[in-house]
Amino acid sequence: MLTIHHPWGGLRAEWDGPVTPGQAVAVDGGRVAALGPYEELLARYGERARVREWHGVLGPGRYEPDGAALLEAAYWPDPREAADLGTEPLTGAALAALDLTDTRWGASARRGVQRLLARGVTALAGPFARASVRTAVERSGLRAAARPLAVDVDADFAVLADDGGCLVTALGGRLVFRRA
Repeated sequence: MLTIHHPWGGLRAEWDGPVTPGQAVAVDGGRVAALGPYEELLARYGERARVREWHGVLGPGRYEPDGAALLEAAYWPDPREAADLGTEPLTGAALAALDLTDTRWGASARRGVQRLLARGVTALAGPFARASVRTAVERSGLRAAARPLAVDVDADFAVLADDGGCLVTALGGRLVFRRA
């Protein structure tokens, strides 16, 4: 499906680049079909495209260089464990005290990935030594390297609000996180 993403705050093709107001991104399937002024993309694709309006700045997703440490050296508690373990990741002695099976590591990694997606992360560094963590990352769609937004690349992006929080994270054109 063709979708035009219109960020009201503007478009940033590279995280260290400038924000350009009035720009939009057309996504066809999982790839970027076009970048340009919203009015031009609407005229070109509007009859067959869904339009999504975002109240923030759209840019390439964030890159997390500490991906392996966040997912393999920390345990992300299940909400059902909150009374005993809290809600923040456990490391050090608290982590060592847990009896973690491969299954539990995989579940922890999936919860950690969800937290990263909620921060606009679309790429993270590995390698991942634990097979269950590696599988969780591979299935999530997170990439090994962040890329600038450009035509004919995977539509991986995030929309950040004025408060710096993430509104939306997309991997391959699919919305994988959306703030309520």
